[in-house]
Amino acid sequence: MIRLSIDRCVERLAERLSGLSAPRIFIPFGPGEPLGLRAALAARPELVAGACLVGAPIPGLNQADWTGLIPGTRSEGIFVSNDWREAFEAGRFALRPMTWFQTYGWLKTTPLDAAVFQVSPPGPDGTLSLSVASDLSPAVLGRSGLLKMAVINPNLPWVSGPSALPDQFDLVCHDEGPVSDYDAGDLDPAFERIAARIAEATPDGASLQFGVGKAGVAALKGLRGRRGLKIHSGMVTNPLIALLDEEVVDGVVTGLAAGTAALRSRLGDPRLQFRDSGHTHDIRVLAAIPRLVAVNSALEIDLFGQANAEFQDGRQVSGIGGLTDFLRGARLSEGGVPILALPASARKDSISRIVPRLSPGAVSVPRADVAVVITEHGTADLRSLDLDARAQALIGVASPAHRDSLSGAWDRMRASL
Repeated sequence: MIRLSIDRCVERLAERLSGLSAPRIFIPFGPGEPLGLRAALAARPELVAGACLVGAPIPGLNQADWTGLIPGTRSEGIFVSNDWREAFEAGRFALRPMTWFQTYGWLKTTPLDAAVFQVSPPGPDGTLSLSVASDLSPAVLGRSGLLKMAVINPNLPWVSGPSALPDQFDLVCHDEGPVSDYDAGDLDPAFERIAARIAEATPDGASLQFGVGKAGVAALKGLRGRRGLKIHSGMVTNPLIALLDEEVVDGVVTGLAAGTAALRSRLGDPRLQFRDSGHTHDIRVLAAIPRLVAVNSALEIDLFGQANAEFQDGRQVSGIGGLTDFLRGARLSEGGVPILALPASARKDSISRIVPRLSPGAVSVPRADVAVVITEHGTADLRSLDLDARAQALIGVASPAHRDSLSGAWDRMRASL
């Protein structure tokens, strides 16, 4: 193990990779994005020219395109966002359309030459915790035959979860720079009503999962005042703080903590346990959790029940992530409720997000996996409904301004089936 400044660490990393024509380097993204390393590489891009940066930048969390800041590099991931759009179009970013659980398995086997881990200072047992990003990194941390670099950031809390001893790393450096913050923003009136409907669909004693964005905020906000709930989720966000303070939740299992310093200050709570994505997203684990309520979102849903979470006007703007992992797990859970929550319309009600039929190639979730759809106008439980009843249930939760046109479109489509 070699202890160095972050600039010297980058130089030593480059020296160790200098004989490779296209080295592959794992970078943790999400709230664990090493901003200090990014700045150091941007200042010396020649040190990693030709490298491929492997990871999973998350829309809304990781807004800087590393390939644009560090010329001569490429990247691979599972989401395309507006921030990485230019890299995708230019061929610098390779999209791998995988679920989050599949991504964990891929990282255990994909060729890698080096890996970076942003970690906390040593905890009570002397280990360096993977802290707010304990999700995907363990898949790489356990591998042999690659150079491992730890960036110790004192702004990251030590948490109960995946960790490693300092001497398990080849390079260790310190960086006191900022940690990535995340805030989904306040709920608009539509999501306020959606939050209440999610709460109505959540049984006593449930375990809750929620995705990134306002659907996750709505899922947590609607549960204030409840007792005896649990969280089993790929990520937690700032609204968790109120649920901890009010003793709404008895236990939390997660892999990511995406929020502000206020959330990071609470991650030592004994009710929280961090686990890797091989556990949090495993359908076998999810199926064994009673009353698992999975709350996620989509961009649009058609009258067949198919959901699009990736395309807008024919352009790739996101990815699948943990969406189908949790929908399928909750479907198998005893008393589970798989929910897709979304506003019924957009652009001041001029565009319906309940549509007659998705565009070809835009199906992120097949109709057999879409169970409960919640909008501000109601809840459509599609489980066990026949073709026509499913369409009518979805029309019933669409914006009233679009129901007549949706009904007419269904009649025409139904006649041609």
